[in-house]
Amino acid sequence: MSVTEEQLRTWSTGPSQTEKDRCTNAENMIRKAIAADSVLQSLDITVFAKGSYVANTNVRQNSDVDICVRYNGTFFPHYPEGKTRDDFGNSPGTMKFADFKNMVHKAMVDYFGADGVKRGNVALDVHANTYRVDADVVPAFEYRWYTGRVNHDQTDHYHSGIALDPDNGARIKNWPEQTQANGVQRNNETGRRYKRAIRILKRIRDRMSDEGIMNAEATPSFLIECLVWNADLDAFQKDSYRAMMRHIIANLWNRTRKDEDCNEWGEVNELKYLFRSSQPWTRQQANDYLQAVWNYIGYS
Repeated sequence: MSVTEEQLRTWSTGPSQTEKDRCTNAENMIRKAIAADSVLQSLDITVFAKGSYVANTNVRQNSDVDICVRYNGTFFPHYPEGKTRDDFGNSPGTMKFADFKNMVHKAMVDYFGADGVKRGNVALDVHANTYRVDADVVPAFEYRWYTGRVNHDQTDHYHSGIALDPDNGARIKNWPEQTQANGVQRNNETGRRYKRAIRILKRIRDRMSDEGIMNAEATPSFLIECLVWNADLDAFQKDSYRAMMRHIIANLWNRTRKDEDCNEWGEVNELKYLFRSSQPWTRQQANDYLQAVWNYIGYS
């Protein structure tokens, strides 16, 4: 098949206002569930959206939203080699992460009912209804990566992210604030084509999955966003969507053929490598996906 310019243009658009409203409703309901809990309402907690919903790159109808519930009274630290918390004047936290996740789980069940919430290894899935979309509620602590540098006011410099301990498995660290800020900047730099390219690639992923083409569904949305982040900026200057996507896909495919050509690539946040052993995806997986997209659009 050959995907037309008009089809690519259509796929580049964001979700409808109705879908945006259902996402916003889900976020607001999670906030209300936290505020209604007698224990959680007394704690220092920040509730915020993260991921493709807040980045405005979500595409699937009835797509879910990621809502982080971060406890601010305890943080997971990473110190420079040879340093400990004593060097930074920090004291041990009093809240265990497993206890906090259990508290958030209870609050969700109390508010939405046992049938409306499913506990996952990482997140709590609050099921959708006609009013709201599915919400993945992610309990987390702040994650502080101390750099060893000192700020102008003589305080210790650190990068602030989030981290969580799954019910099973190793600790997960994310950088939602940096990801959001960098994505907005790149979108502005490219005349808003950066996020349009991401939506196109996500919609093609979904179409391929629906049509049984390769294991497309296994290609995570965030991997797609990070691939476009590492694309040649000249691609976004092309005068058509077919030309832009041709340049992006070809450039990324050629540079993901060998480890040494993309080993230093970062996620959108530029604080975490894209292709390292800690990631749930591989360079080869990304390369196979790009080849399948190239074929699906009908480039030659």
